[in-house]
Amino acid sequence: MSALAHVLDRPVWESLASRQMELSLGGALAKRYQRDVNVFASSCDDRQAALDALAALVEPGERVYVLQVPEIAVPAALSVTQMPLGVQMVATRPIDSAPADDIVTLGDADAPEMLALAQLTQPGPFLAHTHVMGTFRGIRIDGRLAAMAGERMRLPGHTELSGVCTHPDFRGHGFARRLSAIVANAIQARGETPILHAWKDNRPAIALYEKLGFRLRAEVNVAVLERATTR
Repeated sequence: MSALAHVLDRPVWESLASRQMELSLGGALAKRYQRDVNVFASSCDDRQAALDALAALVEPGERVYVLQVPEIAVPAALSVTQMPLGVQMVATRPIDSAPADDIVTLGDADAPEMLALAQLTQPGPFLAHTHVMGTFRGIRIDGRLAAMAGERMRLPGHTELSGVCTHPDFRGHGFARRLSAIVANAIQARGETPILHAWKDNRPAIALYEKLGFRLRAEVNVAVLERATTR
């Protein structure tokens, strides 16, 4: 990392090279999350050797997501299928959350329902074992998982709030706000700073996070990279 770089500029790399190393595949130049945990990957920098190492982590027909503040250098062996813009937000004040009996901690037994809810609502990449990235909390109504939020990337001094979603049958009750506040408050209680990422055009989500106490730090570049299927 250069002297002018910030730990949040390459959050995927910083997470996989530190607090989530046990969830990583790769080496000193490029890493990715295990294939059933998440789709994010990153090189340590833009040197040719690092980009080649990143490309080597992507199998034919497979896609990975790169998310970072600097402009994304695309390895020659991979192609871009999408390149949307996002935002990175950081909590700038204490986030209060009231304890509630209806909030439950989610775990392995809840994983199938968590995956189904994420696939229905599309809060961002979420796979069968994404829940092992951090603590997830949810609200159940009549036994159904109505909403959830949790932790995704974990890097030095920071943890990402992510996976915030509500089933369409239960929207309008403020569940996303409550769960986001509870997760962010727990992160702060550990002495860390909550961060999050959202699509730049998702104004409702950004407005909700601003009300909670998050502020824009930077725009982030996102690229979905694919290796063509060999014939």
